[in-house]
Amino acid sequence: MAEAPLPAIRSLPSWILGRAAARGRALVAEALAAQDMKMWHHVVLSAVRDLAPVAQADLGRGIGLDPKDLVGVLNDLQAAGLVVRAPDPRDRRKNAVSLTDEGARLLTRCEEAAREANDALLAPLSAAERDQFMALLTRISGTEGV
Repeated sequence: MAEAPLPAIRSLPSWILGRAAARGRALVAEALAAQDMKMWHHVVLSAVRDLAPVAQADLGRGIGLDPKDLVGVLNDLQAAGLVVRAPDPRDRRKNAVSLTDEGARLLTRCEEAAREANDALLAPLSAAERDQFMALLTRISGTEGV
């Protein structure tokens, strides 16, 4: 049997991390799809829960989503009864976004599904290895202390 192509590339940590990240995203996306949820919709729901009531512009900046894309996601979430947009109490010229009770319930289910998907991703590791892996990933990702 022939050796896999690109051995120099495939041995790079960045390549391996990218493959692991792609597998993790796929597992989470599949788990969220079972809840009729997409990845960015889940991110927005989570951010709204953490920041609400939050102005749309602040929400978009906080999660790094282009304003046009954010409007589309919020339209979907509002149409599904998961968020509400109302005048911002701090600045009535802006819209503030908050979760509905149904949005909060769905977010809880999505968070559990995402945790289970991540558990599946890390299943080959022992508990101690998972802790070490997460500590190392945090150090190299530049998110330590964030």
